[in-house]
Amino acid sequence: MGYDEVTYTDVEPKAPGMYFLREALDCAELGVTVVEGDADWDGMEHDHAENGQEEVYLLLEGEATLDVEGESVALTAGDAVRVDPESNRTLSFEVDGSRMVVAGAP
Repeated sequence: MGYDEVTYTDVEPKAPGMYFLREALDCAELGVTVVEGDADWDGMEHDHAENGQEEVYLLLEGEATLDVEGESVALTAGDAVRVDPESNRTLSFEVDGSRMVVAGAP
């Protein structure tokens, strides 16, 4: 078959509000995650230096802050940010009902 499809809410969340779609879509390189959260949702600080994966964060709804190497980037719906693999990053949502798509690949 030339494509795979999934409804993200049908995928078991890996953590509260985090839906990893790589396996469900049978992706070889690309990681796709949907993140839903309220104002008290904070992600963990991380980087992808080991696997060389850059990431794009696209905020669909709400407001968020992406801290990259100590610099805060304020996001509103429709904003997208690309982050280098070696850069430390932490995501947090500023308002209830926020939703974001994160895509990453080497």
